[in-house]
Amino acid sequence: MCENRGRMIGTANHFTKPNQTKPNQTKPNQTAANANAGRYVMDNYTVSTHFDDFDIDVIHDVLSNSYWSKGIPKETLVRGIKNSLCFAALTAKGEQVGFARMITDRATFAYLADVFVVEAHQGKGISRLILDSIAHHPELKGLRRIMLATRDAQGLYKKYGFEEIENPEIFMQRWDPDVYKGNVD
Repeated sequence: MCENRGRMIGTANHFTKPNQTKPNQTKPNQTAANANAGRYVMDNYTVSTHFDDFDIDVIHDVLSNSYWSKGIPKETLVRGIKNSLCFAALTAKGEQVGFARMITDRATFAYLADVFVVEAHQGKGISRLILDSIAHHPELKGLRRIMLATRDAQGLYKKYGFEEIENPEIFMQRWDPDVYKGNVD
């Protein structure tokens, strides 16, 4: 439920388990490791998997105005967040500036959804920090398939090993693009 059951700390380019050392570094002390459990750090940004760190109002504001979930009711969003493995990008002051949600069984499959960085913080590497956090999360290791849909960020996702579906004709969907239509102002 939107929390990190494994514990990792590190930077966008190198993650370590709390009691492992990076090359040429000493072990982080146990207190610091416990304080950073479920958090990933880059410069002045942190990615957290802890529900208590999420700003539901910010997430709802962005997603309810996005092309992929326009008008989503807050209650529906919260239910989705609580049943997914989520990643929130935060400033040093704790302001939420990005988000991603992995819908997963944590064993064989995941679907990456609801990825965003607020406009004022775009171009600072935050989307890469979020994707690095996902790529290094222990509960997402060994999945057979991770899927996503994007209209405009193929270049970013290709850097993380995503590619176009080789045989899209084998995939099917049930899709209701107007499911939240009554909730749009």
